[in-house]
Amino acid sequence: MKVLNQIPNLPALDVLDILSVDYFLENKALRLHINQVNWEEFPYQPITVVDIARTDKNLYLHFFVRGNSLKASYQEDGSPVHKDSCVEFFVKPQRGPYKYINFEFNCIGTCDASYRQSREEKTGLSAEEYASIRRHSSLENKTFEEITGVHSWELTVAIPFTLMGINPKKLPKTLHANFYKCADETACPHYLSWAPIDLPEPNFHCPEYFGELRF
Repeated sequence: MKVLNQIPNLPALDVLDILSVDYFLENKALRLHINQVNWEEFPYQPITVVDIARTDKNLYLHFFVRGNSLKASYQEDGSPVHKDSCVEFFVKPQRGPYKYINFEFNCIGTCDASYRQSREEKTGLSAEEYASIRRHSSLENKTFEEITGVHSWELTVAIPFTLMGINPKKLPKTLHANFYKCADETACPHYLSWAPIDLPEPNFHCPEYFGELRF
């Protein structure tokens, strides 16, 4: 199992505006690379890293991506953003009836998230729950058709632990999770992960292959 040790606790993040935390995370957070190519038929590998830190209430993720083509077709939360230029975070809850929760974001910060039993069986977040996820993209917050060429973008998100089925007053020592980079309906489709996936075809909905995040 892939393991990420000692995610730092940075209380100042909850005080700062989400627009101001990028530099703080780049210098203080723990960085991992989303670079696992799991399926030979999709070899393209854009540069993708994520800086991770936490407070007592939120998990902070700062993604940096550089690669071919850029697409943002969806602006309404709950849309299939995996078809766009997209980064994702899947996690097992500490409690509750669900097996895992997926948080997917396109390059302008639109989110698709659900409480899941499987790839097919899910319960989407409410409007209030979506609103509780703070986000900031380096791109303008409006949709656009696919742009070819090499592009870079950044996305910072703050996800409340409560949305992950985690009691903020009693945080676990570890979380089981995985990070992904995809862009299903672009000129360069790809399916990268942090922790490797041993399945015959692309499928991120496989908590049995999650890695471990340690606080």
